[in-house]
Amino acid sequence: MSAASPRTPSDAAPSPTRHRTVPKTAMVLAAGRGKRMRPLSATTPKPLIEVRGRALVDHVLDRLVEVGVETAVVNVHYLADLVEVHVSKRQAPHILISDERKGLLDTGGGVVKALPLLGDEPFFHLNSDSIWIEGIQPNLEMMVDHYDPERMDMLLMLAPTVSSVGYDGIGDFVMGKDGLLSRRPERSVAPFVYAGAAIIHPRIFAGETATAFSLNRLFDRAIADQRLYGLRMDGIWLHVGTPQSIGEAEATIAASAA
Repeated sequence: MSAASPRTPSDAAPSPTRHRTVPKTAMVLAAGRGKRMRPLSATTPKPLIEVRGRALVDHVLDRLVEVGVETAVVNVHYLADLVEVHVSKRQAPHILISDERKGLLDTGGGVVKALPLLGDEPFFHLNSDSIWIEGIQPNLEMMVDHYDPERMDMLLMLAPTVSSVGYDGIGDFVMGKDGLLSRRPERSVAPFVYAGAAIIHPRIFAGETATAFSLNRLFDRAIADQRLYGLRMDGIWLHVGTPQSIGEAEATIAASAA
């Protein structure tokens, strides 16, 4: 049994006349130190920590294969050799490594460095620890259905703040009926949290250099241009950020399959 989320006006089906853009490449962020996952991450990079016997990064790469992604660029920095050897054993998708051993470039700069490998077309962008229980329709397929490159520089997968497993924060975004996003107002709890999956058009990185910066800077730029959109995910987001959250995620997966 899988959990389905109630629909909002922004979840309406896209126009059947619009060309469906299906990304064939993806960026998977796997370079971080995973400090909140200590002591497990002292010897094992966070992307290789297992949930239900499978490494977090493999959960992510499996989702990408299911949606038709052919090539995934994986960036590496912390315990880089372990991550690189692990992902190189996969049959699909085809793996390319973006090497950040000399310096961690954060979520934004890491993509800029990888752009020559990603190409000029829209691509998926996923955190290596972004896992979820699917609802009625696979979420990455749903994102493809809703992504419109003419209107959107970025389409983010959003999870409800209050019902996400393992997440105790105050959310990130408010979403309008048309899917446009704005930042959480100060001293308030936002209804949605970014769930670590997006479709991004590379034009948003124009003028940026491969120096360390957060993708949040580009979120804010796209908000100002009214080109940052969100889509409420269907199912349950599992925020695996601490050793304790692994058990919560595994218990939720087991309950959903009962």
